[in-house]
Amino acid sequence: MRCPHCHDISIGSKVIDTTHDTRGGIRRRRECKMCKQRFSTYETPILASPLVIKEDGTREDFSRDKLLHGLRLACVKRPVSAADIDRLAGEIESKLQSIGKREVPSRVVGDMVIEGLKEIDQIAYIRFALVYLGLDDLDAIRNELDRLMEN
Repeated sequence: MRCPHCHDISIGSKVIDTTHDTRGGIRRRRECKMCKQRFSTYETPILASPLVIKEDGTREDFSRDKLLHGLRLACVKRPVSAADIDRLAGEIESKLQSIGKREVPSRVVGDMVIEGLKEIDQIAYIRFALVYLGLDDLDAIRNELDRLMEN
């Protein structure tokens, strides 16, 4: 581990404290053996995420950033915390990794988002559903609202 202060790598650093993060990472408080300055590092496991097969048949890497962007758009001006959005994105990413397949249809990701948003905020759910389910007329929107109200 290279010290961010003196950039020394020959002697290294000593770990002072280690804490486990709720998202699966590890935060380590370190001290450089050369300059005695302290700094923190954050370690996260790199897990293989599947390729997403789009509607047109193209494939692209799963992007947590793209997922977060879509979730944030659905939740604009709603009382949904950033922590809730991040948690949902983490849950979806974990589910995709646990499926164990190299490729998943985009529909699978969309269905996970729909279910998660339905639990977090119903208005955000409707916003996302308008695009995802292709609700392009008032009758379709009314039918989806009626289904939501029944549950």
